[in-house]
Amino acid sequence: MASDTLTRTVQMSALLADLRRGLAAMLCCALLGGGAAAQELKPVQASKHVYYVQGAPGMATRENRAFNANAAFVVTAEGVLVFDALGSPLLGAQLKQAIAGITKQPIRRVIVSHFHADHFYGLQSLQGDGVQIWAHAAGRESLGSDLARSRLEQRRNDLSPYVDANTRLVGADRWLEFRDGAPIDFTFGGVKMRLIDVSGAHSPEDIMLFVVDDGVLLAGDLYFSGRIPFVGQADSRAWLAALDRIEPLAPKMVIPGHGTASRNPKPDIELTRAYLLYLREKMGAAVRDLVPFEEAYKATDWLPFYDVPAFEVANRINAYGTYLQMERELLAR
Repeated sequence: MASDTLTRTVQMSALLADLRRGLAAMLCCALLGGGAAAQELKPVQASKHVYYVQGAPGMATRENRAFNANAAFVVTAEGVLVFDALGSPLLGAQLKQAIAGITKQPIRRVIVSHFHADHFYGLQSLQGDGVQIWAHAAGRESLGSDLARSRLEQRRNDLSPYVDANTRLVGADRWLEFRDGAPIDFTFGGVKMRLIDVSGAHSPEDIMLFVVDDGVLLAGDLYFSGRIPFVGQADSRAWLAALDRIEPLAPKMVIPGHGTASRNPKPDIELTRAYLLYLREKMGAAVRDLVPFEEAYKATDWLPFYDVPAFEVANRINAYGTYLQMERELLAR
């Protein structure tokens, strides 16, 4: 059993390495093909109160200055609320400067969607007097884990000088407890908002923010626009439940953690749901029939999703992660 676990860990590491290489190649092609330099951190107005900045496609690299994720902010009469802090202290500082170019209101609150490096390494440039950082209580464990520390060291090596010895892991001032998964409704600067607990879907501490008055959903990494999602080792069952919580909101716009914002989110939600269900159906059947992953992957008809962007770089690792998830679910019965 221990040998099997070690083998699968090595296999997953190899698949992750393949994914990183593939996404890096996609990024290089995008940059070279467009003749573009590093992605510009330029706020786009999404609604009356909400703005966002959009990172480059693919993985965080030196070429894109670790700017591969999105961040958003809500401007109110009593201050600014920021959702996510980007992937480096420099980007956090540039986000702060970009906000100052939109409004004279100070930053009063920062909400972290989850503690993956590309979403919170900029926190140290946003924290300070009068600024309160909120995050899911489950983030305490993630932030203090060996994985978080090793990821920081890896990024210091791979993304220097943008992530270096001065980059710190910053936690929350307020750790949010969601009782029985119920949302947290609050008003900030006269704007009604709702925090939605979708933890366990993409990470143990996922949060979405719905700006009720504007009909804008800040979805973190629970939503991908016009492409195959990165599932990896996420809990696809919890992810499907999270999608079920998006639809009743009927958002006018969804701003994802990566990629373009969507004013017509329903097709993207349907695509993500169909893809996750397909993974679970095919990999679940293989697990029940004791079919090894490699054999099951080759035998699966991937044609329904083959032409969807990011299929080639993400599908294999998504399938393997789902295969392991279906094994865990079967053993838990």
